[in-house]
Amino acid sequence: MAALRDVLDWLAGRGLEVVLIIVGSVLLARFVSWAGTRITDRIDRNATGGDALVRSEAAKHRHSLTQVLTWAAIVLIYSIAVFFVLDRIGVPITGLVAPATVLGVGLGFGAQRIVGDVLAGFFIITERQYGFGDVVSIQVVGGGDPAAGTVEDVTLRVTRVRSPDGEVVTVPNGQIVKVVNLSRDWARAVVDVPVPTSVDVNRANEILREVGRQAFRDPAMRPLLLDTPTVMGVETLGLDEVNVRVVARTLPGKQFEVGRDIRARVVQAFRSQGMQVPQPSSIHEPAADGGATEQEPVR
Repeated sequence: MAALRDVLDWLAGRGLEVVLIIVGSVLLARFVSWAGTRITDRIDRNATGGDALVRSEAAKHRHSLTQVLTWAAIVLIYSIAVFFVLDRIGVPITGLVAPATVLGVGLGFGAQRIVGDVLAGFFIITERQYGFGDVVSIQVVGGGDPAAGTVEDVTLRVTRVRSPDGEVVTVPNGQIVKVVNLSRDWARAVVDVPVPTSVDVNRANEILREVGRQAFRDPAMRPLLLDTPTVMGVETLGLDEVNVRVVARTLPGKQFEVGRDIRARVVQAFRSQGMQVPQPSSIHEPAADGGATEQEPVR
């Protein structure tokens, strides 16, 4: 009976405190998670009106930073709760210092990759290399096909990317060796138009300039274009054709849509002039000046 009475006394005293600490930490963690979700939702609404690709760089950074701070706060809450619970159940905290040091050293050697992921994630976020909503191509250690798609989540440890096929690719931040950001500040659609050598190049250039002016005047395309598409002139020479390059600066992430529209306009314009467009192989090349590029021949 005495033992039972001691148990009941402990439950009514320290046991109740333990329960309150656990319940309080869970409620506080859920509140932090709820608050972080509300903040990120507000950032998304104010940034682009619902378009995840076209948002300001500051909004992308705030979104990623809010997610990381929320995750860190939840980890801190549960860590403090564990120490309080150990203290209430009578485990001497000071006596755990030496074992914790040994355990920390062991974990440090065994979790070097995790530490590397966290450090890499810290620099990715603070340096604003990319953020939520960016279209990226991530090359990881060991080569292979890069993870390409839209960034859905950036934490201190991993980056999650949604591929064009709808697949979610999770990349440890410490394994990233190269990132190509296709939606940083502005993007560029590059279209190489194959023109037969039998056609006057000057005439083809004038047709392409008019296509660019019409695209810039189009109410549906004007919001996506930063300026009038430019005809750069002959890019490559061949025996039967030359490639004339058209370049258009666009909003970030919209270079693909603009490129498709320009190609359709070029085909229609050439056909209206009695000219046919050949079918060369596809060409893809990165932008040389830091802007994102989408290049594909006219079809």
